[in-house]
Amino acid sequence: MNENNKATDDAEMVVESSSGKELTTNGVLEAEGHLNMEPYVGMEFESEEAAKAYYSTYATHLGFIMRVDAFRRSMRNGELVWRRLVCNKEGFSKSRQSQSGKRKCRAIREGCKAMIIVKKEQSGKWVVAKLVKEHNHPLIVKPVNTRKGAILCQTPDDKDVKIRELAAELQKERKRSAALQEQLDMVLIDMEDHSEQLSKNISDIVKSVKELESRKTVFQNGG
Repeated sequence: MNENNKATDDAEMVVESSSGKELTTNGVLEAEGHLNMEPYVGMEFESEEAAKAYYSTYATHLGFIMRVDAFRRSMRNGELVWRRLVCNKEGFSKSRQSQSGKRKCRAIREGCKAMIIVKKEQSGKWVVAKLVKEHNHPLIVKPVNTRKGAILCQTPDDKDVKIRELAAELQKERKRSAALQEQLDMVLIDMEDHSEQLSKNISDIVKSVKELESRKTVFQNGG
């Protein structure tokens, strides 16, 4: 009996059909610490979702599509304790027809053996128990345009450079903002000075008008 079929922690195997694209946000975040690493036996993850998120990103970067395959649950408490993730060309294609008689379009399977098996340890961590990296078909690398893929392609030095560039850009924007604030303060001060001068001029005009009216009254009375 090989390792794929061997019982783990008194668990039973169930085969699951999935493309592996429905990954939780928590799984992606937990996997980010591994995104620069090649998979290896003994590699640890905080959860099953983290393992799936990592292998899905690794697959995209390498040029194949991950499929979530079989899993096992503990017969004692029903807890998931074992998971197999495979290339979507694992196995062999079968000719299937829909109710209308038309052949269903499916990814062509070519018997690819590439896969990864993770199992849950007593510590609660998920560990890579078996790994096959070799594919029996061409790999198609797509342009990386996602945040996860960008992280996978960056080295630690690249990340440091990017952080320094962003920090410098932030500092530049702060200085620019401070200069604009200073200019705005100066404009407000000028407006206040102009307003005070305008009020003084109006006050002087009103005073002059009152004096003229007073003189005119005196002149008329004297006449």
